[in-house]
Amino acid sequence: MTQRNHWLLVIAALTCTYFIWGSTYLAIKYAIESFPPFAMVGIRFTVAGSLLYLILRATGHTAPTRVQWRGAAWVGLLLPVLGNGTVSHVQLHVSSSVAALAIATAPIWMAIFSSAWGHKISRREWLGIAIGLVGILLLNTRGSLQGDWLSAGLLMFAAASWSLGSVWSKHMAMPQGLMGAASQMLCGGLIALVFSVVFGEHWPVQVTARSWAAIAFLIVLGSMVAFSAYHWLLHHVRPMVASSNTFVNPIVAFVVGVWFADEQIHLMEYIALAVILVGVFLVLTATKEAVPDEQIV
Repeated sequence: MTQRNHWLLVIAALTCTYFIWGSTYLAIKYAIESFPPFAMVGIRFTVAGSLLYLILRATGHTAPTRVQWRGAAWVGLLLPVLGNGTVSHVQLHVSSSVAALAIATAPIWMAIFSSAWGHKISRREWLGIAIGLVGILLLNTRGSLQGDWLSAGLLMFAAASWSLGSVWSKHMAMPQGLMGAASQMLCGGLIALVFSVVFGEHWPVQVTARSWAAIAFLIVLGSMVAFSAYHWLLHHVRPMVASSNTFVNPIVAFVVGVWFADEQIHLMEYIALAVILVGVFLVLTATKEAVPDEQIV
């Protein structure tokens, strides 16, 4: 693959994670109007993973081995369940914009967890981490999360879980190509359904048309397209570049939330967003993280 074609694929994949995932926060809000959070996540990823898996098997792709299924299950637990599932649960209490804003700290967690696999955190990254934490502190003390430390803690847990799974996945036995994304989504969806049962969630008696539309959007675009694009990025660029979607997602979520759901954004949210994005920018530009790892291509 030429460097030009590689960068075109990187740009296309990043565009999917930037704008599709930026819109999924509002879609999640609409979906959980009818479905409980973990049941919704279970439906979303089980259907998306199953469809992609069947398509890949029908076109001649090899089924994952037992070891690869185990790796996919760990990633499925950390990303779709503990990451996306926790965010979906918190969105019962906070706006989609605020949830996206808190998840913007993911590249900071990436830098921290990458150090476990030999990445040395530079002074610039430490500065970015510190500034990002200041932004979260502003959100928790003056913004919409003021006094709601449980929601704030759960959002930080979700961002950390997603980041750990993203970094760890590069060091696990994993199916190649889109089969990796399919197996992770399928495992994550099934685990989320187990969580739904354990937490005693009740399935809806009636589902609104808006919730069905949101579920369809999350399955096709949010999962089969954007999650697959993210999986590809994790194996073709550095983890912190793959997670750079969190730099844009809050902005997209803000715009979509205000335009389509009439969400109210307070001045402190804008200030916290600016502070967090400065921290994320410092982390992403601290080293050569923006350069693709050509050995993986």
